[in-house]
Amino acid sequence: MTQPIDLTLAEARDALRDRKLSAVELTQSYIGAIDKARALNCFVTETPDRALDMAKASDARIASGSAGPLEGVPLGIKDLYATEGVHTQACSHILDGFKPRYESTVTSQLWSDGAVMLGKLNMDEFAMGSSNETSYYGPVASPWMPPNWSEDKARAALASDKRGLLVPGGSSGGSAAAVAARLCLGATATDTGGSIRQPAAFTGTVGIKPTYGRCSRWGIVAFASSLDQAGPIARTVRDSAIMLRSMAGHDAKDTTSVDTPVPDYEKAVGASIKGKKIGIPKEYRIDGMPAEIDALWKQGIEWLKAAGAEIVDISLPHTKTALPAYYIVAPAEASSNLARYDGVRYGLRVPGKDIADMYQKTRAEGFGREVRRRIMIGTYVLSAGYYDAYYVRAQKIRTLIKRDFETVYAQGVDAILTPATPSAAFGIGEKGSADPVEMYLNDVFTVTVNMAGLPGLAVPAGLSSDGLPLGLQLIGRPFEEETLFSLAEVIEQAAGRIKLPQVWW
Repeated sequence: MTQPIDLTLAEARDALRDRKLSAVELTQSYIGAIDKARALNCFVTETPDRALDMAKASDARIASGSAGPLEGVPLGIKDLYATEGVHTQACSHILDGFKPRYESTVTSQLWSDGAVMLGKLNMDEFAMGSSNETSYYGPVASPWMPPNWSEDKARAALASDKRGLLVPGGSSGGSAAAVAARLCLGATATDTGGSIRQPAAFTGTVGIKPTYGRCSRWGIVAFASSLDQAGPIARTVRDSAIMLRSMAGHDAKDTTSVDTPVPDYEKAVGASIKGKKIGIPKEYRIDGMPAEIDALWKQGIEWLKAAGAEIVDISLPHTKTALPAYYIVAPAEASSNLARYDGVRYGLRVPGKDIADMYQKTRAEGFGREVRRRIMIGTYVLSAGYYDAYYVRAQKIRTLIKRDFETVYAQGVDAILTPATPSAAFGIGEKGSADPVEMYLNDVFTVTVNMAGLPGLAVPAGLSSDGLPLGLQLIGRPFEEETLFSLAEVIEQAAGRIKLPQVWW
């Protein structure tokens, strides 16, 4: 039989059900893989004892014929999800020592379906970043080696400051890197402006941001509440479909959760796409886009056309305003959400001469540079005299972006195909240190989806000239994630499964 860690989630699920493999054996293989890959810095907390206890319980349920949909499947959990009694700090110093007494709705549904928790995954602090370099626990290194590097050079960089190694993308960089490095069968992630799709594209994995309201946000540390959405990162389209079915569902504890049935997404994988109308937005052909990204996009169009889809040119005229509007709305909501971290109730507390001084010292020491930057931007755009000029205007633009999509979908378009990222993965330390706007531009293809609350999926579609993963993005109608899975499966099959990186770490 194939080595357990080389199985896809679907293959492992079937092997467990058929008793060809035990959940304990599978879990032990991943615990061993995590132990050998600590230098990648994917996990900030490992829970091997809990994982083995959960695996033993899974084996008992499988033996009794009462297995759940994810019975015995080992997963990694982004540090943004509250896990009862386990480190939950959004990879920020200000939440030092916080272990919640409750479980997020999404993770509780995964455990109810039989999944096994391997630990908590690294991420950009409070999900603010596009490279997983802003984490209090240090950057995550992608398991993909930089072009033309030797294993010795890569291991040497891994042992020092990781500079020059590739970023896995962000903010869900730990999730994407762990899946690509075979440290878990799948991982939870979150997407506020592209933080599932961008790291998936950078690492050759599949990531879906479902429709806003499809998954409960209860128990997930908030960044920008009107934009945040939970979703999975997995190795294949089928694996991501299997995970999303367990993660999705109505939750009375989340007022933005939509009470609509959750389909069996796996049934959509492999379904015919004949007659589906796919829109190609002219506004996504941005100046300076690398030729290989444009060529990949054209190839994706041909693959869908060959499978029977109808390709139509469309216009989303307010696309160019999405990025600046996003970087007003998201920081504004962040400044409000993060006001609760003051050193009084939980987490870090730095003593001061009075309570105001304690607030200032705690927040100054507890928040990293990027988080402080976004809080300051958000506070500024919400302040008297600037609220109408910036925040209100950005919300009006957001409405126009949403209307652009509604107009296109009213014309019979079933989904939209675009690039997922403007480039392949870049090096740690290469962007953002001097000019943060350079880092923000990585979200140029993804933020519109969050501004409009739509589902978006990134699927591996090829390799760059340097041999690094490149992805395509599919954008769907609200609550029609099944269409995205059907289309993505066509691309995955046509492109061929992206070979995961060899173990060099």
